[in-house]
Amino acid sequence: MKRKAEAEWKGTLQQGSGVMKLGSGVFEGAYNFGTRFGEEPGTNPEELIGAAHAGCYSMFLAAVLGNNGFPATSVHTTATVTLGRDETGPVVSNIDLVCEAEVPNISAEQFAEFAELSKKNCPISRALAGPEVSLQATLL
Repeated sequence: MKRKAEAEWKGTLQQGSGVMKLGSGVFEGAYNFGTRFGEEPGTNPEELIGAAHAGCYSMFLAAVLGNNGFPATSVHTTATVTLGRDETGPVVSNIDLVCEAEVPNISAEQFAEFAELSKKNCPISRALAGPEVSLQATLL
């Protein structure tokens, strides 16, 4: 299975702008210097990485829970992607996952074990193994 996305940038770094599109056609978003490195409205690559990571983690954790006899009522994850700088320039320095899940009949210890397992093994976590990925998981 292969998935595609595309982006086009026009102009210089600070005065230019671009558009990112998902291959499925369900999302197209404009981005520029201000949306990426400032607070202007719009999207940026890091936000899309965060959405991908939160979505993958939630789905993976739900699968792990279900496969172990604890089907989740809900799994909600927020990913905060930090864009910092190092000696070579901008870098994703860390990703903080915050997950809240409703899972009937599971202990806090079991939930924590499955949450950590999912953080380590979801496909997007594995693809992003370079930056530190932290997790705060709460059983509701």
